[in-house]
Amino acid sequence: MKKLSLVFPGQGSQVPGMGKDFAEEAFAKELFEQADDALGFGLTKLMWGEDAAVLTQTENAQPALLVTGLVALEYLKCQSGKSVAEMAAFVAGHSLGEYTAVAAAGGMDFETAVKLVRLRGEAMRDCGDTLSSRGSMSAILGLEADVADKVARESGVVFANDNSPGQAIFSGPVVALEKAEEAAKAAGAKRALRLNVSGPFHTPVMTGAAGEVRDFLKSHPLRDLSVPCVMNVKATGVQAAAEVTEGLVAQVTERVRWRETMMFMAEQGVEQVVELGVGKVLTGMASRCDARLSGVSLSNRAEVDAWVATL
Repeated sequence: MKKLSLVFPGQGSQVPGMGKDFAEEAFAKELFEQADDALGFGLTKLMWGEDAAVLTQTENAQPALLVTGLVALEYLKCQSGKSVAEMAAFVAGHSLGEYTAVAAAGGMDFETAVKLVRLRGEAMRDCGDTLSSRGSMSAILGLEADVADKVARESGVVFANDNSPGQAIFSGPVVALEKAEEAAKAAGAKRALRLNVSGPFHTPVMTGAAGEVRDFLKSHPLRDLSVPCVMNVKATGVQAAAEVTEGLVAQVTERVRWRETMMFMAEQGVEQVVELGVGKVLTGMASRCDARLSGVSLSNRAEVDAWVATL
């Protein structure tokens, strides 16, 4: 069996209908109901409705992605007969997905995780609402990390996500982002694409949200993980609850080092990155970050069944 890691996507991967295929299974139906009960409203109704704009709101997208990722994981565990520790050498998640990964590795129970990411989403939304001018994020394609970092600093924005070679995400006030997009093109970027997000995430603007995450985790302490989680901020594997807690808090305001996360996994002998939940964003990044990695996306029962048959 290939040495593999389980990874979970962040915001931007959400789509109406996400996770609905799994709801045919009794255990999944129960988990979806638990999520609705934990939040006190019909999250699944939002997930399976047709209003993409409401689903994209950060306070809704975050729990929707976490729930779908954990339901997909449970189906994979049932079909393979293996625990996370028996399947994977590492877990990881992109931004919000890191919370899913920590729950997947046993750091917190399902209900606690759902409540935490709903709180995180609400707090991040509120931080964005306090700005005198609107904040957002832009994908910058075609610049190496050192050039992207220089452009961001000189333009007054933050280099928020180092996703893969030639793909950087800038975050900051819209006026500064416009300047940064033009500067990036002048520096050789092929494209600058404004993202549909509700604030300048992974910047100091989100300090208040980081504080709320910290307070929640003080009253709901994590457990040590069954397998290491390669944390966004450190790009190294962590299992101890205290270190995981610090990582989850820090990443709210700091850079997502996904390119380095993938490189770390490859250096540790990981051969395949298995993306669970929704979409194929992380699957596509894997080999771009390191040619030693392959990726596979498991977003429904048929994909899980087909992959399990190869084990």
